[in-house]
Amino acid sequence: MLKRISQFFQRDKSSKSASGPLVFGDGQHCLSPDMINRDAFKVVDVLQKAGFEAYVVGGCVRDLLIGLKPKDFDVATSAKPWEVKELFRRSRIIGRRFQIVHVQFSREIIEVTTFRSNSSQSTSKNRRQQTDSGMLTRDNVFGTVEEDASRRDLTVNALYYDPSTNSIHDFTNGIDDVDAKIIRIIGDPETRFREDPVRLLRVARFAAKLGFNIEPATANPMKHRAADLQQVSPPRLFDETLKLFMSGQGLDTFKILVEHRLFDYIVPQLGPMLNDRQGIPMKLVSQALINTDKRIRASQRVTPAFIYAALLWPAVQRLASNFEKNGNSSPYALSKAAGEIILNQIPVTAIPKRFSIPMREIWDLQLHLRRRGGNRAQRLVEHPRFRAAYDFVLLREQAGENLDGLGAWWTTYQDANPESRQTMADDVMATDRSPKKRRRRRNSPKPKADPAQ
Repeated sequence: MLKRISQFFQRDKSSKSASGPLVFGDGQHCLSPDMINRDAFKVVDVLQKAGFEAYVVGGCVRDLLIGLKPKDFDVATSAKPWEVKELFRRSRIIGRRFQIVHVQFSREIIEVTTFRSNSSQSTSKNRRQQTDSGMLTRDNVFGTVEEDASRRDLTVNALYYDPSTNSIHDFTNGIDDVDAKIIRIIGDPETRFREDPVRLLRVARFAAKLGFNIEPATANPMKHRAADLQQVSPPRLFDETLKLFMSGQGLDTFKILVEHRLFDYIVPQLGPMLNDRQGIPMKLVSQALINTDKRIRASQRVTPAFIYAALLWPAVQRLASNFEKNGNSSPYALSKAAGEIILNQIPVTAIPKRFSIPMREIWDLQLHLRRRGGNRAQRLVEHPRFRAAYDFVLLREQAGENLDGLGAWWTTYQDANPESRQTMADDVMATDRSPKKRRRRRNSPKPKADPAQ
C-alpha cells in the first residue's frame, strides 16, 4: 500500500505556496469522497455552506492512505464550538480542557473541533492555561488551520482532507512520514511532551498500531520525560491504558512502553519486576497481551478487568507471600494483598469498581480452583467468574508457573459428562483426605551384649 502511496504522491512544486501547505489535488492521491463516512461528509458540507472552513482530519485520513479501515471520522473547522452547535440541532459542547462538539447522528457521533492556536493570549471564552511544569490544563485558544496543524501531536495525524475538492492539505510533511513509516512529533519534542505527557503514550501506541519507527529526535527525550506521566489525572491515564492494551497491538505497545520506561509510571508496582526479561512476571504480562490481541483480532470480547488482573498479579502474589510468611492464612493473605495492590494503583490509573471487583474475584478464585473435591468443583463451574478465573490459570501456566496440572484438570472436567465429573471430584477428595505418609523414625541400633558378661 505504501508503494501505491509513493506512486500517487508525485509532488507538484506549484502546489505549495511560500507559507501554505502542500496541497494534493484530485488525481494526486488515492482518496476519494466516497471513502468518507457519510455523516462526517455531511458535517463538512453543512459547515462549508455556512461559510466556514472544514476538513476531515487526523487518523482517519492517515488510515485511509495506508489501507486501514478508520475507526472514527473527525472534523476540524474554523467555526467556534457554539457556532457549530447552532448549525446542528442534535449536538452538544463537551470538555473543559479542550472544548469539542459532538454531533449526533442515528448511528454514530461525529467529533468536531475548532482550529486551535499557539497564542498565549486569553479572553473569557478563549483560554490557554499551563501548570508550572508546562503541562497544558486548558487549550481553547482558537486560530487558523495552519496554527491548528502545528498544535497536533504527530505529523501523520496532521493531514486535512477536503471532500468537496478531493484534496489533501499537508502542513507538516506528514505524507513523507506516512510514506517512510515514521512517527514524528510536531515541534520540539521536549516541549510537546511537557505540555501533554499523554503524547508519550500516543507515540508508543501509534508506532505499534501502524508498525512505524519512532524517529530519533522524538524517541530520545521519551525516557527523560516519562516521569511527567505522574501529572496526568488517574481517570485519564486509565482511559489511555485501555487504548494501549485493547487496540489489538497490545504486545507491541507494551514492548515500546518498557523500552522507554513509560510502563514504570503506568503500573509502578510491576515495573521493577520486569527487569528480568525472562522472569515469570514479564512472561505473564506478555502472554496476557498476546492472548488479548488474538481475541480482538477474532472479534471476541475482552475486558479491562482481566488485563489489569494480569498486570497486577505478580505484585499481588509477592505481597501475599510476605503476609503468609508472617503467619497469615493463604485466603486472608491473598485478600489483604489484593486490596492493598488495587488501593496503590488507583491513584495512578483510577480503575473503576466495575473492573476492580471482578479482578479480585479472579484472584480469589485462583485458590478456590485448587480446592475442587466433592461438590466444590460443580459449584465453581457455576460461578459467574469461573471462565475468567480458569483462563487466568491457563495464563499462569503458559507463563511458566507450576500449578500441578490444574489447568488440564479443569479442561478435562469441563468436557466430561456428569458421572465422570463426579468421579474426578471424588478422586480429588480422596487424595485430599488420604493421610500423609510419615517417615519412620530410625531408632539407634541397640548395643550388642558383651558375651563376657
